[in-house]
Amino acid sequence: MSASKKNGIRSMATLAENTPRTKRRSWLKRRMPKTLFGRALVIFLTPLILMQAISTYVFYDRHWDTMVRRLATSLAGDIALIVTEVETDSSPAALARIDRLSRNHLGLVITYRSGAILENRGTATLFDPTLQQMRRSMTEQVRRPYMIDTEAGDRQIAITVQLSDGVLEVLAHEKRLYTSTTYIFVMWMLGSALILFAIALIFMRNQIRPIRRLAIAARAFGLGREVTNFKPEGAHEVRQAAEAFQQMRARIRRQIKQRTDMLSGVSHDLRTPLTRMKLQLAMLGEDKAVQELQADVQDMERMVEGYLAFARGEGTEAAVTTDIKALVTDFAIGERRGGIPLELEIIGQPVPPLEMKPQSMKRALTNLVSNARRHAKTVRITLDGSEDAYEIFVDDDGPGIPEAERGRVFKPFYRGDPSRNPETGGTGLGLTIARDIVHSHGGEIGLEDSPLGGLRVRIRMPV
Repeated sequence: MSASKKNGIRSMATLAENTPRTKRRSWLKRRMPKTLFGRALVIFLTPLILMQAISTYVFYDRHWDTMVRRLATSLAGDIALIVTEVETDSSPAALARIDRLSRNHLGLVITYRSGAILENRGTATLFDPTLQQMRRSMTEQVRRPYMIDTEAGDRQIAITVQLSDGVLEVLAHEKRLYTSTTYIFVMWMLGSALILFAIALIFMRNQIRPIRRLAIAARAFGLGREVTNFKPEGAHEVRQAAEAFQQMRARIRRQIKQRTDMLSGVSHDLRTPLTRMKLQLAMLGEDKAVQELQADVQDMERMVEGYLAFARGEGTEAAVTTDIKALVTDFAIGERRGGIPLELEIIGQPVPPLEMKPQSMKRALTNLVSNARRHAKTVRITLDGSEDAYEIFVDDDGPGIPEAERGRVFKPFYRGDPSRNPETGGTGLGLTIARDIVHSHGGEIGLEDSPLGGLRVRIRMPV
């Protein structure tokens, strides 16, 4: 493929990644909750909010508009009737009769000021749709100059109308234009939403709790810790996953036990002929050929032990609560007691006691330190703690390992350049066993360049 075609394919891929749909999708992913509980709440609340929004729109577009129009039309019609009666007869007796009828049957209080002129007594502060509808109704039915004052006091609305020979003022209670249906509807929406949210919250917590317990059990098993008091519960699918986890855990434990039992017999069968060979060679004298055979038998015995240790692992050791700082310190003291120079540095935050297999961890450190000591003069162990993990660094000032070979040195029986260890050779299992021990604790292990100039082995273990 030519370079221009490759560049064209890259450009098309980049363009596809930057499309608006891809950007919207990535924006949505970034803002979605990370937990299952949060996403379940979003799934529940989104249609609930949409339903409430649609209901509100339908209510205000239909019910509210209809109610406001009817109330405004009714009040404007009553005022138009009163205006007609006052214009027909504005004598004091007639005004008293109209006021009495208005109070008793319409709930309105009228005041007539003969010879007065309409003036601005205030500004209307009604809810805007109500004000607009009232103005339309007054314009259609009264057909005279008017003024609406919502600040008349005592929950009264003052409507003044200019007549031919005076000004008519009508006081109406605000309930003539106000309906409590709005507040009832809003309170019902909010109350029902809160009740539904609380019910959903309780049920979702109960449904997610078994999933969380399954995740905790799986993580503990992956870290090599004992999983106790775990049983399948929850929905049918969650129970199926929990039962599958238990079956998987039982199979793994059964395989480890079968392998350990089998290798115990293999160990006995292999050591017996090696012991006989050692005894026979000891009876042959101190001949040079005999010494060479004895060295070969010792190499075979060491290799068999190494192979068995690799295959057997540390599956039989129980995890206990261990202080990693004390473990690393004791290991360094033991190495120094054996005459091995070893530097130790502890930095970072204190690490709380953790469930681990201490002998396995010491064995991993022994393999790493022994490997570093074969090729370097200075070996240093550093323990660095943090909130969610701790790291152990094993640094040396040796020749190191080329970066191209770092991914292969963890393979079983893999050995690098034999000239790096001409005296003892080795079986190529030290780093492999260390990796298996770290992985059995749920950790990670890798190789890097050391600040000392040689190789750095980094072990990262979750807290």
